[in-house]
Amino acid sequence: MTSGENIPEYDFSGQVAFVTGAARGQGRSHAVAYAEHGADVVVTDICDSLATADYPLGTTADLEETAELIEREGQEALPLEMDVRDEAQVQAAVERAVEEFGRIDVLANNAGIWNLEYLHEMSEQQWDEMLDTDLKGVWLCSKHVAQHMIERGEGGKIVSTASTAGHGASYRGGHYTAAKHGVVGLTKSFAIELGQYDINVNCVSPTGIDSPMTRGLTEKYGQEAIAELNEYTGSWNVIDEGPVESQDVTEAYLWLSSDAARYVTGTAVAVDAGLMAK
Repeated sequence: MTSGENIPEYDFSGQVAFVTGAARGQGRSHAVAYAEHGADVVVTDICDSLATADYPLGTTADLEETAELIEREGQEALPLEMDVRDEAQVQAAVERAVEEFGRIDVLANNAGIWNLEYLHEMSEQQWDEMLDTDLKGVWLCSKHVAQHMIERGEGGKIVSTASTAGHGASYRGGHYTAAKHGVVGLTKSFAIELGQYDINVNCVSPTGIDSPMTRGLTEKYGQEAIAELNEYTGSWNVIDEGPVESQDVTEAYLWLSSDAARYVTGTAVAVDAGLMAK
């Protein structure tokens, strides 16, 4: 066998991907990549502000732009405004996707927020919005898409965004850390429950990514706060060849969503430039 023989190319032809938080950033990157490899894509986003997000979130115009980028790849796009914290909205969006396309093969749980605060000074609203968006949203979307996948009987792939913060502590981000630890745990639990239905469930744990969210947080808190954060967490990465980009995370999403990862389930794939090796 020659090197690379029988390694499948990413081919999502005839498949449908459902991507949350897709108005911009990593979500847009994932959504467009699925389209580039042949999938039709349902793109969802809250398209509204959150009191504790501390930076501008994606807009309706951003979501429509993502849909246009998908259509330029020759694939169909269905943009839906959806709050991952609201079960009725999630259920309605999943039902609409199935009505429109007949199936969902891949769920990409990307939606999430971040802010900085000490646990002993944090408001209940900060805690609730973080946990509801970054953890409850993953559960709700996985729950309703899994129900559809089970009923269809053809298996599927669920991939969620965790974080390096889901494997340790983070300074001024205990609520984010709790949520991302929860995503890792949900991934493992869903994997062992859904394996009997040929549904693979995994997550990706990125380091800091150059994205609208991180740029917005830097602008909000200033370089001094970020320097303080780095003082307690250490330098971000072992490999330092410039910022980690959304596309780097997208590559992990594509692999975990493909047949190349058919025996990979219940795991977290680190896209962290070696941060967690320290």
